[in-house]
Amino acid sequence: MKPLVRFAPSPTGRLHIGNIRTAILNYLLAEKHGGSFLLRLDDTDMERSTEAFAEGIRTDLRWLGFSWQREERQSLRLARYAEVAEALKASGRLYACYESEDELDRKRKRQLGRGLPPIYDRAGLKLTADDRARLEKEGRKPHWRFRLDNTSPEGGLAPLPTIVSWNDLVRGDQTVDIGSLSDPVLIREDGTPLYTFTSVVDDIDFAITHIVRGEDHVTNTGVQIAIFEALGAAPPAFAHHSLLIGADGHALSKRLGTLSIETFRNEGLEPMAVLSHAALLGTSDAIEPHAALRELAELFDLGKISTAPGRFDVEELKALNAKLLHKLPYEDVATRLETLGVAGGAQFWEAVRGNLTVLPDARDWWTVVAGEIEPVIENRELSAKAADLLPPEPWDLSTWPTLTGAVSKETGLKGRALFHPLRLALTGRDAGPELKALLPLIGRTRAEARLRGRRG
Repeated sequence: MKPLVRFAPSPTGRLHIGNIRTAILNYLLAEKHGGSFLLRLDDTDMERSTEAFAEGIRTDLRWLGFSWQREERQSLRLARYAEVAEALKASGRLYACYESEDELDRKRKRQLGRGLPPIYDRAGLKLTADDRARLEKEGRKPHWRFRLDNTSPEGGLAPLPTIVSWNDLVRGDQTVDIGSLSDPVLIREDGTPLYTFTSVVDDIDFAITHIVRGEDHVTNTGVQIAIFEALGAAPPAFAHHSLLIGADGHALSKRLGTLSIETFRNEGLEPMAVLSHAALLGTSDAIEPHAALRELAELFDLGKISTAPGRFDVEELKALNAKLLHKLPYEDVATRLETLGVAGGAQFWEAVRGNLTVLPDARDWWTVVAGEIEPVIENRELSAKAADLLPPEPWDLSTWPTLTGAVSKETGLKGRALFHPLRLALTGRDAGPELKALLPLIGRTRAEARLRGRRG
């Protein structure tokens, strides 16, 4: 079976590295096996969901190179959720409850005080039609809970210890004792359906074959498998990957705003560097830059994903970005360099790419090559002698060793005492690309001006 997977962000903010790790694992599963990738916007939170965030998600995904065969929005499927909810009510699996949050909190505290687990006591199942009518006359509206077992309410309302099991494609055999959980609320009192419910309905209707998501959903999966079965549908395959922690070993959750895809893009990071890092982090594969999604797909295997947390360090991502740039051919960056105002062609790219962390750094080196800079004269006598000994053009890769050889012979200087002052004068920088490659690009006119201490 070709996998049909889905990525289901909520348009209540921008995508971040945690989202994208889930997205890329889904995408690579589909890509490797000739399947399909569905984008589902979970936008039932009307107050926080915005079209601006929805478009931001699309923008981020397109920048990363994702394409999707289908897009769905939960806000357009409310009638479908209501239809399924009515069927569950009719079967007795969805039942009305009228407690307020304060009342539920007091119940939980009493249970804890008695040494009991703070799970819902199924008081809603004891209500008669008259009880419900009286409560609604008082102005109360019901929220609706899903019964986690098929037992009849006669003879006791405590949930039976019910074990839900599945073979997780990352974590192996998993079990959840749903009998130890409260019957989950699927419909709020304002009629809004919750994720636990809507996600199952969508996955059935869209024929999702694999659900790849974070390990924080493991318990949720036990509940959702029960809902799948109540709706007469076979659950898809599940794979729960580990979550990310920071370089300091702490959760990333409070810092995800600074790790958004929009921030990475604005900082000049390469899409494939972000994807390579997200796809390989926390796996048995080495984290290396890959130039195409297809390369990552060939490596992909859910069995390679560790159950230990993935340690994310933005500095490692930047280092990976640099490694990717260092091996990119000029053809892959030519148009973007032109957009940056860099016109040095392949010769310039070959000269500077090994010194770039992000592509916009090339603009700074283009200024060094073709613009006006303030030279730094550390040894005026040496710089003046080098200016006197500049050979006529045309210049090539042999010009720099020829020049420094002649200057060394005249001054007796060697090593750092020779090369460092000349680099400062010619580039204004302590370090950078090899001068044998830069000098022909700088040209004789600028080189002489800078060696004599003039802007050029």
